[in-house]
Order: sequence, then structure tokens, then C-alpha cells
Amino acid sequence: MHFSIQNLLFLLVAIAGFGLFVWQARKVRANILVGRDRDMSGNVSERLNKTLLVAFGQQKMFKRITPALLHMVVYVGFLVINIEVIEIMIDGIFGTHRALSFLGPVYDVLMATNEILGALVIIAVAAFWWRRNSKPPVKRFTGPELRAWPKLDANVILYIEVILMAALFTMNTADLKLHQLEGVDLPGTFPISSLLTGLFPDSVTALHALERVGWWAHIVGILCFLNYLPSSKHFHIILAFPNVWYSRLVPQGQFSNVDSITHEVKAMMDPTYVVPAPATNPDGSAMAPTPFGAKDVDDLAWTNLLNAYSCTECGRCTSVCPANLTGKLLSPRKIIMDTRDRVEEKYNSPLIFQPNLYGAEAKHAEQEVLDKENHTLLRGYVTPEELWACTTCNACVEACPVNINPLESIIEMRRFLVLEESAAPNSLNVMFSNIENNGAPWAFSPSDRFNWADDLYVTEKETGVRS
Repeated sequence: MHFSIQNLLFLLVAIAGFGLFVWQARKVRANILVGRDRDMSGNVSERLNKTLLVAFGQQKMFKRITPALLHMVVYVGFLVINIEVIEIMIDGIFGTHRALSFLGPVYDVLMATNEILGALVIIAVAAFWWRRNSKPPVKRFTGPELRAWPKLDANVILYIEVILMAALFTMNTADLKLHQLEGVDLPGTFPISSLLTGLFPDSVTALHALERVGWWAHIVGILCFLNYLPSSKHFHIILAFPNVWYSRLVPQGQFSNVDSITHEVKAMMDPTYVVPAPATNPDGSAMAPTPFGAKDVDDLAWTNLLNAYSCTECGRCTSVCPANLTGKLLSPRKIIMDTRDRVEEKYNSPLIFQPNLYGAEAKHAEQEVLDKENHTLLRGYVTPEELWACTTCNACVEACPVNINPLESIIEMRRFLVLEESAAPNSLNVMFSNIENNGAPWAFSPSDRFNWADDLYVTEKETGVRS
């Protein structure tokens, strides 16, 4: 172990890279926490099982086998190869070389697995690149709700992954051949790099330089990739795990009740029921009443805002939405992405790169001149027409590979329209009036409710045929 200027430089680069990411992550966390509080404690075993199956096991991805297998290769490669990143961090800080080699046979297996996965990742990335750039592109990869550079964003990530793998193989191959020339065994097994040594020069100086170039390119590339994530749809690489952990455990489609309305109904049904005292501020004053439903992002639960940042933008939700498939305006992916765009407009923008500022067709460029207080999620981004097109079938919820629930946000905005603005469609207003006046959705007096039975009896008597 020895320290040098290179170790000091590495330490500064690592501090800058991780510090910048923490700065962005804190802004994202602050944005998520502007949502309404929701108790998600308990059910640890059920949540752990769901996280292992859906987040780690990619369970819902395998509804489409080809992209699932490709994604699994990249995902597993990302997890396993990061073990070598840990070794690079140790070597960079303490001046060691192959710090984990003390693991012996385990290290051999680890390095061999890294190399095989690295080669498979390159193949999978090539397949993804073809899918993204083929003509015509897959329909769900397009859409007006996508940020201004969806195709470029996908390609940037693919190019970075190839660069990272190329840097890894450059480092390993140069190091392997350098040790061969010096007659020393390099710890580890390198099945791919051993095939590439013939392509590298026989100069010790050149090999040492190539090993350092690969080493620095790999770790700096990782740090750049890390700080690009918050500006990219690939932020789900990190947020998919907490998003699945905090996903709904109740049956799909089960509506949440409004506590204040529940208390009123119970008091009406039972005169002895005691309505809980309203919540107060720390100074003892009464808190402002909470609006029904959601008009803006801070009216949604914090889990809904976590959903917005966890979106993979894969379009699976929209591709199975029956409303969207029949030509209606609703796109569940748009609901989620609009939520993220609105929370960043109103609160913190954690992005180093601003995709919405690029291109003549940037989605919300004209909104810079609008009053942010009056420009809300509902009507500012999402129209009532979109909301009422939803059939609440839960197809989007079932399709999402990271358990995002667009339906919950749709229901909350609908609730605001009905309870705060009385802005439901006429057909629903008629139903509401019938329920209020007749105790049923139909326009019949309760006293006439069994007339159909009398009519049926007369018909049977006249015809002699029982229904």
C-alpha cells in the first residue's frame, strides 16, 4: 500500500462525483416529501417478498420474454460488475492493486463472471440499440409526453454502457498482458481478456498506460453515469427498489376513503359516535382544512411523487390502456411524467441536464411565463378529459414493471373535480342526483323499485310461461 498524487486526485474526483449526486438526490427527496404524509410502516415480510420478486427478480418484465432476457443480462451485469467498482474504489483511495484478490478462488470466479457478463452486456446493448433505432421504432417508445430527447437519452445510456465495458476490458487485458511480460501471475481468471491480449502491444510502458486509461475511464465513467441518472429515465435503476417496497398492498382498485367524510357518515349513522378533534398546528391553532382530492402535486401522497421519479418511461402502461388504444387522450405514462415535470417546476429542479429546454417542440417551454402558483397539475398539465377517459381497469398498474400506480393519481384528481369543483361529466351528475334523491343510480322512486316484479308476474300469468 502506498499513497501518491494519483490517489489524492482520485479521492478528489470521487468526492466531487458522489457529492454532486448527493446534491441532486437531496433535491429529489425534498420534491417527493412535499406530498401528503402516508403511513407505509408495517408488513415488512410482505414488502420484502414483493421487493425481491418485482425489483430484484424482474418478475413483471417477463411478460415480454425477449426484452426481459436482454434487460436481465444488463441488470445482473450492472449488479455484479459493481463489485469490481468497489475494488477500484479501494485501490484508488489506498493505493493498492486488486485489493480483493485475497478472496482467492472466490476472486477467480468473480473476475470470470464479470468478464462473461461484460461481454453479454455488450451484446444486449447492441440488441437494445437496434430496437431503439430500428425503422419504424417500437410504438411505445414514442409519444408526445416524452421529454425532448427520449431517443437520445436511451442511446446515451447505451453508449455509456459500451464505454464502461470497453474500459473494463482495456484495464483487465492490459494488466493481464503486463503481468505475463513480467512473468508474474495476475490474481483472478479473465476468460475474455485472455483472448484479447494479442491485440495489445508488447511494450511495458504502453501496457501500463493502457491499464491506467482503462482504470480511470471506468471509474470516471461510473461517476458520470451516476450523475446523469437524475436527468434520465434510467433513474429507476436506483428508485425502483424503494418504489416497489412502498407499493400498495391492498387489492388493486380498492379506493381510499376520505377520513373527514367517513367521520361525518359515521356520526350520521350513529349519534353516539364521537368525531375526532381536528388536527392542530404546533402553536395550537387549527390547521387549514385539507382539500378533497388533488389539484396539484402537493395534494398527492408522497408515494405518488416517488412513483413519478421511478418511472422507466417504457410505455407498457399506455400500450395496454384500453382508453388509449381506442383513441382517447388518456396516457397513464403522461400522467406520471406530468407529475414529475410539475413538481420540478414548482419546487426543486435536481437536473444537471435539462431535457425540456432542448428542441423546438419542448413540451412546456411556453410555461416559463405562467404564474407557478396558478399553473397546477390539474388543468395545467392534465386535462379533465384525460381523467374521465380512464376506465379504472388497473391494466396500467398491472403492466408496470416497478409497481407504479397511475390510477391512484387519476382517482385523486377526479375526486377533486367532483368534491371541490362539482365538475363531473353530466352523466355522472345525473347518477349522483339519483343516488341522493332515490337511493339508487336509477331515476325511479324507491316505491317503484319492485314494479318490474309486478310486470313480470302479469306477463307470466297472461302467457303461462315462467321466465
